[in-house]
Amino acid sequence: MVSAAVRTVLGDVAPADLGVCDAHDHLFLRSPRLPGQELDSVASAAAELDAFREAGGQSLVQWTPHGMGRHARELPALARTAGVRVVAATGLHQAVHYPPEVLADLRARGLAEVFVRELTHGIGDSGVRAGLIKVAGGFHGLDAHARWTMAAAAEAHRATGAPIAVHLELGTGALDVLDLLCGALDVPPAKVVLGHLNRSPDLTVHRDAAATGAYLAFDGPSRAHHPTDWRMPDAVAALADAGHGDQLLLGGDTTTAAARSVHGGPGLPHLLRRVRPRLERAAGRDVVARILGANPARAFAVEWPA
Repeated sequence: MVSAAVRTVLGDVAPADLGVCDAHDHLFLRSPRLPGQELDSVASAAAELDAFREAGGQSLVQWTPHGMGRHARELPALARTAGVRVVAATGLHQAVHYPPEVLADLRARGLAEVFVRELTHGIGDSGVRAGLIKVAGGFHGLDAHARWTMAAAAEAHRATGAPIAVHLELGTGALDVLDLLCGALDVPPAKVVLGHLNRSPDLTVHRDAAATGAYLAFDGPSRAHHPTDWRMPDAVAALADAGHGDQLLLGGDTTTAAARSVHGGPGLPHLLRRVRPRLERAAGRDVVARILGANPARAFAVEWPA
């Protein structure tokens, strides 16, 4: 009998071994949309992971997809030294993050095949296998690029069982994404993680999305997203009260160098030092313990093919 496992950069682990998990963050990230704010320093990533561990963090899911500076070769040593489990991603972000020639090459190679290879064989020649597929929607809609990447993600999911994590632009388009992934493309809702819902605090949409069975990620402490932080506790509490406490995830989504704690920003520790106690006051300790522990353990667990 095959047991479900979370695929980390140091190998597959039992879901319960994730412990306290930041379910959406970035140790490394590079995009032409963030000039001068690249997360590309290995030393800063190491210091940030140490600070996260000291705050009580035990695992981190990096949502950085293909072609955005994942530094896959560096991740095993960082995870081992810090004593923090790290999950890497395959997938593709919005078209604006890539040169046209990169997208043309991926079309020629077959996008789903790229995803599957990174999930099963490794990212490039790093030997690091991805544990999830990250894709992205648009602002209140899905363009042709989003539909292409989501179709490829669905195909890769069917081949591997890997969960699909979705960047929702400013938190919008959740129901359109679910209509495509879980409707037309037949991905089980429990294998979909919707990110950035705190950026569009529409509780009706939140409840409708949760009713499908998908996971909902709230991930706003990054400096660039702080205006939505104060709404997060109410949204989490409302969803928990509606019976969806087992579908909620929490992440920091550190996307700029200035947001790292080692550079004076909130960084990874902020999630546990400041966000967690505020959520506990709003939703209760039991709910928050599930959000940081049992929920990501289920969301990222896969019965991987041999």
